[in-house]
Formats: sequence, C-alpha cells, structure tokens
Amino acid sequence: MRLTPTERDRLLLRSAAELARARRARGLKLNVPEATALIADTVCEAARDGKRLAEAIAEARAVLGPDDVLPGVSDVVTEVHVEAVFDDGSRLAVVSAPIAGAVSLGDEAPGAVVPGPGVPQPEPALHLRVRNTAAVPVSVTSHFHFFEANPRLDFDRAAAYGMRLCVPAGSSVRFDPHGEGEVGLVPIGGDRIAIGFAGLVDGPLDAPGARQEALRRAAACGYLGVPGEDPADARAEDPRPGPGEGPAPTGRPEGNPA
Repeated sequence: MRLTPTERDRLLLRSAAELARARRARGLKLNVPEATALIADTVCEAARDGKRLAEAIAEARAVLGPDDVLPGVSDVVTEVHVEAVFDDGSRLAVVSAPIAGAVSLGDEAPGAVVPGPGVPQPEPALHLRVRNTAAVPVSVTSHFHFFEANPRLDFDRAAAYGMRLCVPAGSSVRFDPHGEGEVGLVPIGGDRIAIGFAGLVDGPLDAPGARQEALRRAAACGYLGVPGEDPADARAEDPRPGPGEGPAPTGRPEGNPA
C-alpha cells in the first residue's frame, strides 16, 4: 500500500485519537497530546462525512469538556489547527477555545509567567557628564565597560575605568549627536575581567599596571577624555613598571663601566 506523507500523518493522528478515546472510555482524563489528537481527528472525520467547515469546527468544540482533561490542559490547548479534506477540497480548520466550559488556572496554569519580586537597583557610585561629539547617535549597553565606550564620547575616561552603567541589565543609554547628558556608573562586579569590548584591557581590571596601560592605549587610539598623566604620578600609583616601561637605556651595557 502506497501512502503519501499526508496520508501517513493522517493515520498517525487517527492512532493517537483512538488511544485517547480508549483511555477516556476507561475513565481517564486526557493529557495535551491526547486532547489535541481527539479534537483534530473529530474535524477530519466530520469533513470525511461530508460536513462543512463550520459544522466540523462546531463538532470538534463539543467533543471534550473540562471534566475530560487533566488540570491545566485547557490552558495549554487554546487552539487546534488541522488541515482536513472537505468536499470542496483541503481546508485549514482552526478550532479556537476547543475545550468548552474550561476555566483557566491563572497563575497555577502550566507555563504561566509569574513575576518575582523586584530587585532594587544599586545606587550610582559615580556620576559623569558625557558629550557625544559624533554626528550619529551612540548607544551604550548596561554591562559594557564604560571606559571603552565609543571614542567620540567625551568624558573622564580615567574615572570610568572598571565601571559600567547603573541601569537595568539589558537596557542601554543613547547619546544623541552633539548631545550631552549625565550618567550614573557602578563598579563592574564578579571577577572584574574585561575581555573584548574595544580591546583596551583584555584581562583583569585590577591587575598591576592594567589601568595605566589601558589609558595609554586609549590615548594612542584617539579616545576623547583621556587625561595626560604625569609619569611621576603614574609611578607613585603603581611602583612596578607596566608593559613597555623600564629604565631608560644609557647606551652602555649594565655592569661594564666606561
């Protein structure tokens, strides 16, 4: 017997519907697949009997009641779509509210989204004035390392090192072209490792010399808001030499006096 894919699907649906009928006859309440199969099969059989689309849908709506299904099934099976062959050809039947008289479980329904208690946002540890010198808007997302934000944003980069925007996770702040505004920042939490972003850090934020090296890279790349640090101040803040730093060459090998 040769069957098309559509005919094989119809036989699978019929098998599931017959299983649902047998279980209902034994007094069992139907689950989601059983209820869906029984409703869809009712439409297909009504179409095969020569009934019109509206009649088939009405018959499908009457096949199950709230006492025939498990709790929560009516909250999941809110609509059944099935393609059936009517006398005038194949038609898509959409059975909305297929379980007549069903009462929703509300927050107890399967898959219900119950919002949890709100998490208070931290207070900003720092407020900065930011000016967008670009001719296009610039947006910065909540957990972006603000120090590495767009080079055309003019603000105190040194103060923003290791900080992020104090806004809800996933949100962003937009800076209009040539506009200026104030933002609140909080320290980046966790292990405080910045990987990626603009590539100015790519490592632990609090590693010795990391801040000075990031400022040097930002200045070399033309970022606005990078202060001109006094080398003596930098050495006072971190006595160990950073990458590329060290004693000035004298032209003579050490330990070989002239």
